[in-house]
Amino acid sequence: MKTILFLCTGNYYRSRYAEELFNHRAPHRGLSWTAHSRGLALERGVSNIGPISRLALSALAERSLAARGGQRPPRQCAAADLDAATHIVALSELEHRPLMRERFPHWESRIEYWEVADVGITPPRIALDAIEDRIDVLMNRLRTLG
Repeated sequence: MKTILFLCTGNYYRSRYAEELFNHRAPHRGLSWTAHSRGLALERGVSNIGPISRLALSALAERSLAARGGQRPPRQCAAADLDAATHIVALSELEHRPLMRERFPHWESRIEYWEVADVGITPPRIALDAIEDRIDVLMNRLRTLG
């Protein structure tokens, strides 16, 4: 099975939401892909409470979806995660390209970057709707690739 790896800073909000939404929708779209997610700088998430953001859980619930991996704690990205992925998406180029350059420099140019800013910059409803829209576009592209 092919895999998508979603990256954000803390693996708490954006990447977790993207992972859950992708995994719920992929079978219904006829895709033999699965998503995983990781954080590039978990140490920056000192105010994150619990294993996954309440904002992500609430947005999933609004879509009548439950977080299948909602009890697992955030996970730090390692080189093995990048090596294992078929395709990698970082949720914010502005935020994540510098982290990739610093921590995984040979991967920086091999990643698809979106531009979905974190809480405090972009309101959650706008950010999570943008992730949903980008996932729809990504799934359509993956379907045409086979």
